[in-house]
Amino acid sequence: MKIDLARKSFNAINVLLTRRLLIECDRIPYEFHHLPMKKILNWILVETSILLKPEKPWGWPTHLQVEPSTLCNLRCAFCPVTTGLNRPTGHMTFDIFKKAIDEIGDYLFLILLWDWGEPFLNPEIYEMIAYAKQRDIKIVSSTNGHVFAKGDHAKRLVRSGIDAIIFAIDGIGQETYEQYRAGGDIKTALAGIGKVVAAKHDLNSPTPFINFRFLAMKHNEHEVPRLEAFTKSLGVDALTLKTLNPYDQGECANIKADGLKFIPQTSHYQRFKYNERDGSRIRLKRNPCKRLWNNPVLHWDGKISPCTFDPHGHYVLDDLTRQSFKEIWRGIPFAQFRHQFRKDYQKMSLCADCTNAFKGGSLGDSIAEACFFNPSEKGREIPSKSLLLR
Repeated sequence: MKIDLARKSFNAINVLLTRRLLIECDRIPYEFHHLPMKKILNWILVETSILLKPEKPWGWPTHLQVEPSTLCNLRCAFCPVTTGLNRPTGHMTFDIFKKAIDEIGDYLFLILLWDWGEPFLNPEIYEMIAYAKQRDIKIVSSTNGHVFAKGDHAKRLVRSGIDAIIFAIDGIGQETYEQYRAGGDIKTALAGIGKVVAAKHDLNSPTPFINFRFLAMKHNEHEVPRLEAFTKSLGVDALTLKTLNPYDQGECANIKADGLKFIPQTSHYQRFKYNERDGSRIRLKRNPCKRLWNNPVLHWDGKISPCTFDPHGHYVLDDLTRQSFKEIWRGIPFAQFRHQFRKDYQKMSLCADCTNAFKGGSLGDSIAEACFFNPSEKGREIPSKSLLLR
């Protein structure tokens, strides 16, 4: 506690003096310059809340996960969209998105513009991005890439001002790719990447930062040694290799159906650390999750959930169409949820069985490797050291 407090105090003083902040998400750094004092002071309050964990945070969210759509054009293994969400499905309207940004946009640093579903099936997503960018918010989204292979989607993406885009592609060839990304076509996905790369060049734009995401699994880990050269040839900015979570949320002891066949054999690409005695995951005494104090989830229909790992909406705390965001953030349901988490997270199925609750499972550690190809791209301060794949 004392070490964390000292570190946070030093960081706060540095940000106050320089009005600059570096936030890392999935090993990708996002830099903020000339920050307004209102945003800095809120960030300090949020960081203090993360440390002390009050039932009602002293600041407003600095991160927001937004679900533009629950619909998808693929049927990926393990995905609850494939098996069927136990809640209504659809596209988020611009009005719901606008209400959230109008209320807390001045405090947000980062919007994670995806949850369950393919975000770019929402016909209003580019307008949403452009609207949020007016508040100087960094925006990153994730896609399977298929939509960008057709029409003017690639140029609309670049023109929207989005900061980074993750292309989730877990194979070099179709045979490997389709084992996880069922219904997908690797040529179409790669064509989508090519179109976005070309659109950046044609429009002379430094953004979006293009991140090729490879989820390491048993059937594709043999392709890892070829990945760096393959992805660099595509013209992307980075390659990130992510670990797989083969366990069901809320069912700690149960591995997902057919999950064993997807766990990679290379321990470096396995997410969790296991007990040598019985092979079980090593549980942490304290769940290090920060989300309850800095990063709520806005579902497509305005429902507010405490966590992205609530795909079926079992833990929805309120509805933005009925209350203001600020009323929800400091309301009784959220406060009670935080109280229980702080008291004993292991009695909450959502949190007890979360990836964050086990050694090696922190979402901050889920990126096993990262490789940057354009360290000096138009002034972006990207780490030049390439973390070569093993």
